Amino acid sequence: MSPAPWPPSTTPSPPAPGTSRTRDTDPAAATALDYGLSQRALIAVSGRTDTVAQLITRRLTALAHSGLQALDEPTVRAVVRQAVRDVRAAPLPSPAGPPADPALAELRRAVDDLAATTHQLGELMLEVAPAYLSDTEAADVLAPLCEQIGENLENGLAARRYAMSGERRALHGTVL
Repeated sequence: MSPAPWPPSTTPSPPAPGTSRTRDTDPAAATALDYGLSQRALIAVSGRTDTVAQLITRRLTALAHSGLQALDEPTVRAVVRQAVRDVRAAPLPSPAGPPADPALAELRRAVDDLAATTHQLGELMLEVAPAYLSDTEAADVLAPLCEQIGENLENGLAARRYAMSGERRALHGTVL
């Protein structure tokens, strides 16, 4: 066995090949994948990537067959952004199948519609009071808006939390 060289080498060894758990920092890769989507939007649809992919595929196929518009980069970006926006606004599917009772099915549809509308209200609240603000700080900013649109401040804050998390439990005791 030969002794280790002294002084030890200060040249860093190259990283092992494989996939990184962090985002690529290569500017060319970042530019190629930039669709103008926020991290919040990507997180909101991360559990529904199949739905987003199907929606994008359907829309791009329809555009390709229509012949009205070329599938250039700005068009594809717009389709992706709109698909993500549509999936975020759509209520999450119910874990159980449709109820057998028609009255219960109608009630579930009404609750789903209310949740979708509240999500849209929450998106508006997030535009005024971004997610990095605490509820206390957001309340100061949102109070005039809620008063102007005739919404209870607690409901506005709950809608904001719902838009950030996508969890209907954020609405418990306020809207739902």
